[in-house]
Amino acid sequence: MSTPGSIYSEFITRYTKDLKAVKTQLFWSSMIRLGIFLAVAFAVYFFWSSTRIVIGSIIIGIVIFLILVTRHSKIQYKKAKLKALLQLNETELKVLKREFTDLPSGEQYKNPEHEFSQDIDIFGKHSFFQYLNRTALKEGEENLAYKLTSNSVDHIEPRQEAIKELAEKVELRQNFTADAKLVNTETKASSIVNWITQYKTFVPKWMSWFPKVFSVVSLVVIAAYFFNILTGAQLLLWFIIGLGITGAFLKRINKLSSHVSQAQSTFQQYFKLLKLIEDAEFKSDLLQNYQNQIHADSTKASQILKTLSKHIDGLDQRNNILLGIVLNGFMLRDLTQSLKIEKWITTHASQVQNWFEIIAEMDAYNSLANFHFNHPNYVFPEIKGNGSFTKTQGAVHPLIDPEDAVRNDFEIKDNEFFIITGANMAGKSTFLRTVSLQIVMSNVGLPVCATSCEYVPTKLITSMRTVDSLADEASYFFAELTRLKYIVDQIQTDKYFIVLDEILKGTNSTDKAIGSRKFVERLVKANAIGIIATHDLSLCEVADDLPQVQNYYFDAEIIDDELNFDYTLKRGVCKNMNASFLLKKMDIVE
Repeated sequence: MSTPGSIYSEFITRYTKDLKAVKTQLFWSSMIRLGIFLAVAFAVYFFWSSTRIVIGSIIIGIVIFLILVTRHSKIQYKKAKLKALLQLNETELKVLKREFTDLPSGEQYKNPEHEFSQDIDIFGKHSFFQYLNRTALKEGEENLAYKLTSNSVDHIEPRQEAIKELAEKVELRQNFTADAKLVNTETKASSIVNWITQYKTFVPKWMSWFPKVFSVVSLVVIAAYFFNILTGAQLLLWFIIGLGITGAFLKRINKLSSHVSQAQSTFQQYFKLLKLIEDAEFKSDLLQNYQNQIHADSTKASQILKTLSKHIDGLDQRNNILLGIVLNGFMLRDLTQSLKIEKWITTHASQVQNWFEIIAEMDAYNSLANFHFNHPNYVFPEIKGNGSFTKTQGAVHPLIDPEDAVRNDFEIKDNEFFIITGANMAGKSTFLRTVSLQIVMSNVGLPVCATSCEYVPTKLITSMRTVDSLADEASYFFAELTRLKYIVDQIQTDKYFIVLDEILKGTNSTDKAIGSRKFVERLVKANAIGIIATHDLSLCEVADDLPQVQNYYFDAEIIDDELNFDYTLKRGVCKNMNASFLLKKMDIVE
């Protein structure tokens, strides 16, 4: 049976072989272009006295050279894509070995005021985002970050089906990502959309026919010159007239050219990405919906975007000084291409944003599907409408190496609140983050690291890493109170799973014990569900008065003068603490 690792290794072997063949093609392509150049130079040298032969040789040489340049560019693209595919598979092999800290960390998405992202290492170094993210586009990365933090509990099962289906389409995903990685522009897709939707046309309507007439007349003038009907001076005069007509619009053409050139790489790649989506066979409702949105018209979105890319390529030919001058002098080329681009914008501007959003969605779902493919033993939570909030067997945090992981079973019923005690380093905080991340992954539609899981979709809210703000002159205790107030306000209007770690750390132990108990009582009264981890054993007494509260603990044992942890969740209250032992063990106290 093939494993993710073996499949990636097979791809690397295949793409390495293909890359070698493409490099050979590029070499011979360059040699042929050199040969054409030398042939034209030879003709110019030996027939210098015959102006007509020289001009004819140059024109024929330019046409052949342009065809070869286009072919060479396509081969170069194949080379760049193969290199991108190789890099993708090499990255996956590294991540399977849990070597991922060189990948984008998503540090910019950290938000201390978010419901949970600051507390459970969603973003940052060694974060879940860094482990999960394989997006190739900035918009796709932003979309993925939004999915992880949106706290949405709707349409989970359609997301699961889309992730399952896309996970099986490994080559489709990798081709999509490789094409997306070759978008070579610093202009954001959102900026391109804004420019297109706000664009004002400048080319007169009569230019839809005038350049064609002018080009026909130019051909007649050139033919007349070759047959000695017109003189070289008359040919030059006609050429200058053409340049003058184009020159009248030069400033606005330059501005249009600048904008579309910045976006050209995006358009060239996006039509490839749209075509991959269009040509795929999807069965899941969510992925079929994306296809339907780009099949809305009789012409496919990819073909429409490809047409714009060709128009931009045509306008970019003006950057070849010799070719640009000749084509504008005899054919008014810049005006023709500018009008084509403006007509395209007028017709399709309203559709571009939707196409770009679908591409960003697919980029994000590629990462989610890739995660599922890399973890075939993870299970998709069985979504329930009621019953226990979660019933999970064999749960472990996905960032813990499976060889080192200790799995835990737990069931948290609706309106139930766990108080978890335990010695330092016994596993309390890791368990809190395991449960929290499982909620986030379940809501996104991902499989979770467990042997089985039943889940009633619920939003998550946490208070685990409160940070004081010197800039706002806010003390740690006040910051923590603000966070707890935020939680209380949120549960008034929506159902949340609450995760708390050692609350009210900024006050004395007696005050903390009283305050913590009252806060738990407040949450239970509001029918909240959740977990609180604490070192304060007195808080466990609340379970004697409130049947909704259950006590659990993580244990530590001192065996042969060494601390031992089993990292296993047990029912009851912890009796063994280790602070004094550690102080002595590390020679901090006697």
